[in-house]
Amino acid sequence: MASHRKSRTPGTRVAGIRTPALATAALTSVALLSQTATAAPSDDGKPSLEEVEKKVGDLYRQAESATEKYNAAKEKTAKQRKQVDTLLDDVAKRTQKLNDAREELGSFAAAQYRTGAGLPDTATFLLADTPQDVFDQRQVMDRLTGRQKDAVDDYVTQQSETMKKRQEATQSLETLTESQGDLKTAKATVQKKLGDARALMSKLTAEEKARLAAIEKEKQDEAARKAAELAERQAAREKAQEEAAAQQDSGSPAGSGATGSSGSTTSPSTGSGYAAKAEKALAFARAQIGKPYVWGATGPGSYDCSGLTQAAWKAAGVSLPRTTYDQVNAGTTVPVSQAQPGDLVFFYDDVTHVGIYIGNGMMIHAPKPGTYVREESVYYDGESAIHSVVRPA
Repeated sequence: MASHRKSRTPGTRVAGIRTPALATAALTSVALLSQTATAAPSDDGKPSLEEVEKKVGDLYRQAESATEKYNAAKEKTAKQRKQVDTLLDDVAKRTQKLNDAREELGSFAAAQYRTGAGLPDTATFLLADTPQDVFDQRQVMDRLTGRQKDAVDDYVTQQSETMKKRQEATQSLETLTESQGDLKTAKATVQKKLGDARALMSKLTAEEKARLAAIEKEKQDEAARKAAELAERQAAREKAQEEAAAQQDSGSPAGSGATGSSGSTTSPSTGSGYAAKAEKALAFARAQIGKPYVWGATGPGSYDCSGLTQAAWKAAGVSLPRTTYDQVNAGTTVPVSQAQPGDLVFFYDDVTHVGIYIGNGMMIHAPKPGTYVREESVYYDGESAIHSVVRPA
């Protein structure tokens, strides 16, 4: 990372408090934190607040996993539908050519009939079970003129190609039906998980919701602290690299070595080219802050997590796949400690969430249903939640 790109002071900002309702809940919870955050579970058979929180969190993650499966099925369905449309269009064109070839054969048959030649060879051909049956009767083919033979050959070719394309279209339609079934299943799964999560939250009392907000506030504070630590480590690493580069330059002839604008060594993936693209991607992502998370959405009014990262990098001229499962393989994996602005940060063992790194241990992401695109610590769900960091360009 070139030294002229100064990192912002980490501070203690807990990004994401951009939603009035969330901010109010968090402020209300502070007053109750010392009294209720560690309250013991009730003995009335109801799950404890911590258990509810975990269950709701699990349901949201399961919904996000189903969302990525929905995105994959939707993309597959769209491609398959396009392929089916292309095949059907091709079949229609070939059918017309087949009809034209049949008409030409019919004209030969009519001409032979008018000359009193009895049942014409071309008519025999047309009345056969298959063109191949007549084609194999060499005595019939031997009596046809050169032009008639060409017409027969053309008919046989058109019929064969049309039948082949019809079979392909039939198979593609079957695959499309299967993809549509997968899409319907994934959609139903998302809706059920979200419904279950909302049902659990609706059963909480006002006091329990305040306590839950207090627990969330604690998690955000811890996440912000870890983000600040990461920012400090990255700054120290960058400084050490710059000092090493400066020391190397002082002992080598002027102009030797590959250096960045500040004199620090750079690699093709982290040089000015990547920084320029990342800046465009981040500018786009920042412009989306405050827009709602909607599962399956790719903008411009709303996004899910992978829809946001795909759109952000598209604004920088880089094409990313649609789902987190594919985006995680669309670049070079780097350690978290070496994350650069623009890098993609993936979460959970099943790689079902992604955000775009902005520096200082922070990212922009579309968290989950009911929230908005926001800045937040990459440790928003704990250090163990981070799966990998990928540099996409």
